[in-house]
Amino acid sequence: MKHFLKDTDCTAPEIARLFDLAARYKRTRGTHEKPLAGQSWAMIFSKSSTRTRVSFEVGIHELGGNPIFLNRNDIQIGRGESVEDTAKVLSRFVHGLIVRTYEQQEIERLAASGSIPVINALTDFLHPCQIYTDAFTMTERWAKGGDLFASLQGRKIAFLGDTACNMAYSWILGAALFGMKLSLSGPKEFAPGADIDAQLKQDGLPKNYHFTTDPAEAVKDADVVYTDVWVSMGKEEETKERIRVMSPYQVTAKLFALAKPDALFMHCLPAHPGEEVEQAVLDNPRSIIFDQAENRLHVQKAILATLAQSPRA
Repeated sequence: MKHFLKDTDCTAPEIARLFDLAARYKRTRGTHEKPLAGQSWAMIFSKSSTRTRVSFEVGIHELGGNPIFLNRNDIQIGRGESVEDTAKVLSRFVHGLIVRTYEQQEIERLAASGSIPVINALTDFLHPCQIYTDAFTMTERWAKGGDLFASLQGRKIAFLGDTACNMAYSWILGAALFGMKLSLSGPKEFAPGADIDAQLKQDGLPKNYHFTTDPAEAVKDADVVYTDVWVSMGKEEETKERIRVMSPYQVTAKLFALAKPDALFMHCLPAHPGEEVEQAVLDNPRSIIFDQAENRLHVQKAILATLAQSPRA
């Protein structure tokens, strides 16, 4: 693995190794090895963040490295310097690059033009660090020892709301990799588009998901009920209309009860209680939203360590 730009940049065996490493880092936090010792990693953020920024900065530090936070508006890329020149310059200074931006194409260009590993910390198209973290968090509940990755196979996840967002798209790729069943439910105008189907085809994966406008159908027999905010960053002007059309897809206690009796509730946060989810669901004992948040640190440390030790072409 030279870069981590999309969920499908890792094979199933590589994901299994990442999960094992993340579990070890979680058990031995503060005492494990420091594979980033002597390294500096730059973080270019075009979007605000809590979990992503803090987990990456702390993770780099705990692995022995030095995080350098770069707000897009504070560097020359924000004033017109090309993506390609930015990648070439930063490759002379730092050992890796973490990018949180709008266009997937931008991180692809950074990776192609530079000579250092690049990590996708979120684009409008995909959010692979979150999906890997979510899957790892599920394995903590389901694995009975041995292969963490194997505990995901055959499980059903229901994703409700905006099913054309980066989280839904990453789950489409992730579920295919993890061997999970994926049921998506939202307004028909927010159904997954041809772009994610093209990505599946490009990666040699089958179209594995089911889309329905009936949330009850999606949630039935689900092992996990998942949702995300209805208004993503950059979509604020659509707030009123999005709330109107997506209100039937709110995860209520009544809807959550249609899933399996031991189903988990998940949300990548931040949550907006009263919009995509009821407060009662967030507070349910089977809600594992804060386990997800914590595990961003451990899984991303595994990704960082793996990339830092991978040979460069």
